[in-house]
Amino acid sequence: MIRRIVLGVVAAIALGVASVGLGQLKPAAPPVERGSVLIDKVKRGPMLVERRGLGTLVTEEVFWIPAINDGRVEKVHLRPGVPVHKETILMELSNPELTLQMVDYEWQVKQAEASLVELKVRLESQNLDLEAKRAQLQSEHTQARLRFERDEKLNQQGLTPDITLKLSRATADEMEKRVGIENKRIDISGESIEAQLAAQRVQIEKLKAAYALKRDQVDQLKIRAGADGVLQELALEVGQRVTPGTILAKVAEPRRLKAVLKIAETHAKDVLIGQTATIDTRNGEVKGRVSRMDPAVQNGTVTVDVKLEGKLPDGARPDLSVDGTIEIERMNDVVYVQRPVFGQPNSLITIFRLDAGTQEASRVQVRLGRTSVNTIEVVEGLRVGDEVILSDMSAFDAHNRVRLN
Repeated sequence: MIRRIVLGVVAAIALGVASVGLGQLKPAAPPVERGSVLIDKVKRGPMLVERRGLGTLVTEEVFWIPAINDGRVEKVHLRPGVPVHKETILMELSNPELTLQMVDYEWQVKQAEASLVELKVRLESQNLDLEAKRAQLQSEHTQARLRFERDEKLNQQGLTPDITLKLSRATADEMEKRVGIENKRIDISGESIEAQLAAQRVQIEKLKAAYALKRDQVDQLKIRAGADGVLQELALEVGQRVTPGTILAKVAEPRRLKAVLKIAETHAKDVLIGQTATIDTRNGEVKGRVSRMDPAVQNGTVTVDVKLEGKLPDGARPDLSVDGTIEIERMNDVVYVQRPVFGQPNSLITIFRLDAGTQEASRVQVRLGRTSVNTIEVVEGLRVGDEVILSDMSAFDAHNRVRLN
């Protein structure tokens, strides 16, 4: 009986000890396939802070060709993608009213030129009449002066009365004045002729200017490229009507390109004009510098222009999608690691660190600093050589340890 009691007490004590031991055991760590997570080692050394953005190649200089006059598309000679020169005709418009105005001014110019010839002949004829009249007066003046000289000599000899001498003198003086008046009339007539001819010439020049303007407007119905390059846009078809100011075509120089990148607004504050950048065209890389930043934010991004400085890779063309990386800062001696999934600059996160000598990883708290495209600075919580899991481990938020299989 006593023996049974002793055995029961011993069994109870053993059961209690076992229960306490089991209660103190840590729960088993959930398994994680090592190949399904990204693991990186904490390093020390130089770190390049960069900002990345997607974008496209855009021509630096675009020549937009607007319509100068109303017109209807009669012919389309070229289509986008064709190299063009400054005088290359892209299309032709028609405007019958403008053409009629040009022809009307052309005939007005010819009529005004004919009127100038007729006026010149008429004025020269009038001037010849005046010249003839002056010649007649000069002849009469000469005769009157000779009669006066004759009568003066006869009067001195007492052969002619004084009254005859006075009459001869008066006649000679009158003819002399009439000749002087006629000379002045001819001089004034000459000035009048020049004035009338000049007025007619001004009218001709005015009409010629109007004709030249209409002729240029008609010539502008032939739409030329206006610059050397490649025709990029020309969307009009035969029969369409255009009004002044309508954009008819776009010509651009295909070898003078820039990269237009979209940088996240949270990163745009670090981008400055003049910073170096690398543009990946998927067929080669080319260096450049930030040349402009859009002052406004659109859809969460800021537009940044990068002026390309190197030789463009083969295949580079307008509207080509590119990947741009802008160099912000070079840090020479920092502790860093590849950027975790939820790693934000200047933040405090928890991350799984591999336990040395085991197949397990424990959750630790890490303070992060400056960030780049693929790497991030470790301020505290990790040491050089530590291995950490960078993948999304939110499925294990309820666990502080995981086991790598």
